[in-house]
Amino acid sequence: MLKVYGTKICPDSIACEASFKKYGIGYEFVNIFATMPDFKEFLRLRDASPAFAHAKEQGSAGIPACVKEDGEIFTDWEGFLKDQGLEPIWPEAADQAKAEIEAQCDLRQHNC
Repeated sequence: MLKVYGTKICPDSIACEASFKKYGIGYEFVNIFATMPDFKEFLRLRDASPAFAHAKEQGSAGIPACVKEDGEIFTDWEGFLKDQGLEPIWPEAADQAKAEIEAQCDLRQHNC
């Protein structure tokens, strides 16, 4: 079973979770904003793993982050699905979350 680190306000986390549910992919979702221990667990993972190098270079959080049972970490959940012949879905809730983030960034007058 996969362990997926993400948030309920991240468009990609929302789409990842919806896609995994649709295709019956077993996962445990860890909402990194739910508790401080969950957030710290994710930060330890992110700080220690080279799988997050690209996300860090881009100034991205690196979520959703998926951890396989063997410890392999990946952030390309769409590629993971496509490798299995499955098409990722993008639900309306993900579009809504994306619009909210863009509006907040516009209010702060910087690109997030």
